[in-house]
Amino acid sequence: MARYEHLPIYKKAMELGIYLQNIVRNFSRYNKYTIGTELRDLSRNIILLIIRANSSADKESVLRELVEKCELLKQALVFAKEARAFDNFKTFQHVSGMAVILCKQSEGWLKSSKGSRNHQSSEKG
Repeated sequence: MARYEHLPIYKKAMELGIYLQNIVRNFSRYNKYTIGTELRDLSRNIILLIIRANSSADKESVLRELVEKCELLKQALVFAKEARAFDNFKTFQHVSGMAVILCKQSEGWLKSSKGSRNHQSSEKG
């Protein structure tokens, strides 16, 4: 399996996952076990997809799934804000900023993957 610990996207995903673990603790009991569980699961899934994408022969399909999960995480964060799960707006603002950066990194990786694939196919032709 390829090394992934050095990847900036992996580092950002871990930072986001740990941050979410800590802030979900402050959610109300109801939100902790509903919205909080979804946020934690999405963040862990994103980390796993990064690891899979890094070592996958078919990076593009895994990266498309990664981009989709990142978007789902952003939407879940907005839903949590609207449901007043966060104890303050500053917490939401910080975590959503981290999610936006993660989404941009995943989209960039996907574009880079498509670009390198197109470059390789044009060299063969």
